[in-house]
Amino acid sequence: MNIKPDFSVKGIGKIRNIGVIAHIDAGKTTVTERMLYFSGRIHRLGEVHEGTATMDYMPEEQERGITITSAVTTCYWGANTINIIDTPGHVDFTIEVERSLRVLDGAVGVFCAVGGVEPQSETVWRQSESYGVPKLVFINKMDRLGADFEAVLKSMSDKLGIRSLPVQIPDGAGEDFSAVYDIIRMKKLVFDQESNGEEFEELDLDQQDEEFVAPWREQMCEVLSEIDDEFMERYLEDDIEPAYIDEVIRKATLKLAVVPVFSGSALKNSGVQPLMDGVVKYLPSPLEAPKVSGINPQTGVEQVVEPEAGGPFQALAFKVVMDSGRKMVLMRIYSGKINAGDTVRNFTQGKDERIARLFKIHAGRKERLDIAGIGDIVGAAGLKETRTGDTLSTAETPLVLEQIEMYKPVISMAIEPRNVEESNKLEDVLDKYLQEDPTLTLNTDENTGQIILSGMGELHLEVVLDRMRREYKLDPRAGKPQVVYLEVPGGSAEAEEEFDKFLGEDKHYGYVRLSVEPRERGAGRDVVFEIDTGEWSSEWMDAVAEGIDDGLQSGVIKGFPVQDVKVRILELRKRDGESSVPGYHMAAGRALKSALNAASPQLMEPIMDVEISVPEEFVGDVIGLLGAKGARIENMLDRNKQKIVQALSPLRNMFGFSTHLRSATQGRAGFAMKFHSFDVLD
Repeated sequence: MNIKPDFSVKGIGKIRNIGVIAHIDAGKTTVTERMLYFSGRIHRLGEVHEGTATMDYMPEEQERGITITSAVTTCYWGANTINIIDTPGHVDFTIEVERSLRVLDGAVGVFCAVGGVEPQSETVWRQSESYGVPKLVFINKMDRLGADFEAVLKSMSDKLGIRSLPVQIPDGAGEDFSAVYDIIRMKKLVFDQESNGEEFEELDLDQQDEEFVAPWREQMCEVLSEIDDEFMERYLEDDIEPAYIDEVIRKATLKLAVVPVFSGSALKNSGVQPLMDGVVKYLPSPLEAPKVSGINPQTGVEQVVEPEAGGPFQALAFKVVMDSGRKMVLMRIYSGKINAGDTVRNFTQGKDERIARLFKIHAGRKERLDIAGIGDIVGAAGLKETRTGDTLSTAETPLVLEQIEMYKPVISMAIEPRNVEESNKLEDVLDKYLQEDPTLTLNTDENTGQIILSGMGELHLEVVLDRMRREYKLDPRAGKPQVVYLEVPGGSAEAEEEFDKFLGEDKHYGYVRLSVEPRERGAGRDVVFEIDTGEWSSEWMDAVAEGIDDGLQSGVIKGFPVQDVKVRILELRKRDGESSVPGYHMAAGRALKSALNAASPQLMEPIMDVEISVPEEFVGDVIGLLGAKGARIENMLDRNKQKIVQALSPLRNMFGFSTHLRSATQGRAGFAMKFHSFDVLD
């Protein structure tokens, strides 16, 4: 469908930028697939379990039946444009969710009617809260055995602390699920399975239906009355029409006061069209979304980006993808418009870039665009230097938007090429993957010369290796995944080092005295010059800072990076004619190593949040298994006739845990794990 861009206020008001977020297997890709089908964007239903879902376009996704990379698409619902990002649910790909939420205006949380609020759905919900993203909820899989609509609402309240507002409720559950009730319009919606749910009847309620729905409607009106005084007056006077209710719900949703809740079964094509109506009615346009702000790199002053079609072009590059070996940057435009062929300024990198071509993205396919504007999420080719999180703007309006949060890798793997030809190609291929994925890091082991690839989990690294084989016919040898450690000083210490040597024909001198001390967990690194900086050239001070920075990349225990440390530069000395940049660089690095050695260094390892859902008869086996893995039980809960065991465990003990768990529980336990923190080894 070719729709002419409309950059008027009215046109922008009809754009919705939404993400679909959830725990793995809650059904978010199926929900997205139905949205595309019912909007006419696709003409054949694909299924995740068959490997035919449009949004899971990577072979690795189709084989595993999970979403790995955020897929972007656009569909049209009535006169409205809906840009959708389908995000991964697996914890290894959390960065995909983070950078998607950064550029969205609203989100649809999909919860399984059986599982409720599961660990990863709680994580992504919290991420969306940090960006102030208004949300709707779709309680999916109402046709599944054990589905419980009210239990999920309670789970949302208990775990997420949100005020849910059911606007549609299911008629029955499990095998008895047959329809949904629209409690705003007091109608029963029955979806025709023979037409794949494209057709549905909107029936008036009989007496039995009214008796069932009435308490839910009363509850909805009471919640809205508490939020809106005018609504309360009109409700007491019995003067509330559906259009007015929608208006009040929209205002409350945009203020994050309530979360409207829908229900149905995406797989059975029930309840998706009303959800899409809800996206248009209740979620914000780019003009109503929370405004983004950034820093003027020339003045250091914070400034807010006004969402204006006629304003200066300003956009955030939120993802880099390699398309047939060529780089494409996905960006969200916050202000102004851009034409294919225009030159923009990347203020994050301090470089000019030319946008050679623009594309509207539809999962793995793309359509050429001549122009894009405020509210659009588009792909751009030709941006050679741009990376994830960079700000693109006009040269006259300097701005660097808030960076996308990055994550520390927790697992690493040694890889090495099989021959010289593969060796030359491997470095280029890995560089491409590092541009795409900021959670991947690459180092070289100083002792073995092996390439060390680090990421967010076993599956994360496994997918990278799979992609290498498929996309570039590379099959490097890979070692077993290893846990990534960090080093911290256990106490304070001071050291001094003097460098006084010939390098080549020149004498180089430098003297540095410094101290190290631990900082609180997660505080990062801090380097402070406690000297009279006016006496020293900026070149020498930069050399000291670089020497310390280099030294912190590799600690003194096993060469792991040093974190949560404060380094104080206490004294520098100089010698006429001999003091030099290399001298201070070497002296600083050596003084740092000496101080770290004297500061009782300790190793920190990744600690994981573990949640296991298991039938009661296997709880003892699960607790015994966790105990054997060195885990600490934090909590035990009841949920949907299952026991939920929550624990903290070192990641090093969790390799192969899912296999042991299946064996101990006859395959009846569910297992989820996510990163909690780095902490010191026992």
